[in-house]
Amino acid sequence: MTVGILALQGAFAEHGQMLDLLGVDHFEIRQAKDLGRPFDGLILPGGESTVIGKLLKESGLFEKLQKMIQHGLPVYGTCAGLILLAEEVEDNPTWFGTMDIRVKRNAYGR
Repeated sequence: MTVGILALQGAFAEHGQMLDLLGVDHFEIRQAKDLGRPFDGLILPGGESTVIGKLLKESGLFEKLQKMIQHGLPVYGTCAGLILLAEEVEDNPTWFGTMDIRVKRNAYGR
């Protein structure tokens, strides 16, 4: 098994460290060409969801990852990653909208 970790912003390094401890192969996804590598699952880390969302769009990763998730790619989102997956984000834009949950962000910035 190989896991891709979105590494645009946030706590992606910690997820990689845990996967190392578990002996799971992984790599960081930073640009669209990284999606050419085969992988079996995706981790969307914690961080700042609006920043990650904007970087996903600017890097050309958003639409490609959204389609992969919609077509069944297993994905694990922590904190901001969960917000990115939510079908509804209270008083904020929705990003991937692939998980049947409603979330409310807990804070902005510091």
